[in-house]
Amino acid sequence: MSKRRTPTRRKIAVASWRPSRDGRIYTRMEVDATAALAYLDRVRSESGERVTITHVVGAALGRALRQVPEIRARIVMGQLLDLDTCDIGFAVDIEGGSDLAPVKVLGADRLSPLEVARAVSSGAEQLRAHQDVAYRRSSGIVRLAPSWAVRPALALASVVAGGLGRPFLGQPGFPLGTAFVSNVGSLGLDEAFLAPLPFARTPLYLAVGAIRERAVVVDGEVVVRPIVVLVATADHRIVDGAHAGQMAGIVRDLLLHPEQLDTIS
Repeated sequence: MSKRRTPTRRKIAVASWRPSRDGRIYTRMEVDATAALAYLDRVRSESGERVTITHVVGAALGRALRQVPEIRARIVMGQLLDLDTCDIGFAVDIEGGSDLAPVKVLGADRLSPLEVARAVSSGAEQLRAHQDVAYRRSSGIVRLAPSWAVRPALALASVVAGGLGRPFLGQPGFPLGTAFVSNVGSLGLDEAFLAPLPFARTPLYLAVGAIRERAVVVDGEVVVRPIVVLVATADHRIVDGAHAGQMAGIVRDLLLHPEQLDTIS
């Protein structure tokens, strides 16, 4: 983690907005999932593993984070600090729908969708078996702490774990990674705007909606295609519209040509 010169606009943004309360930028895009679904059929057939659109999106997002490094940052004590990694957190169901927990996949920009799927599955198994030490410790602390103590504890965790990247109160450093992905489509939602978790200081959240057949125009003709909606919530102190546009273009292109995700460049 290194410190870089903060542009004037950034200084104004940092002074104007507080994390995850205001100063957010929202965007959504619809992507034809035809190629991604065909890719998933092939990978599942060859590997025998349950690879989903979430893993394809995660791998594509990892590449986008690598190519748009301005987004890989945290605000700490009013300073913009760079992050060198492209780690991505994934929301997983651990209690039959009654509870969610994050699985952080390290170096997602260097992984194929199959490798992302394996990493998420391994992390989810540990969580469900109560073998994830960090989650067990942090959950235990929250359960035992009086309600009045939780807010100041999270505020301190925000600085130590979310900002400085140091383990604290059972939480690992940068607990949700550089970006966070949740498949809201598995809940029956076509799309959703994720609410950022303030203490994690994650600059970008991406919701993957349900894939639905829709009428679209292709080469001047109306055809029916499977469409997935991706919705992003970003910290506007870090992410500008130009950055969002670059990220969206990269992710869209990789979803339309998912075979490129099998090649690590």
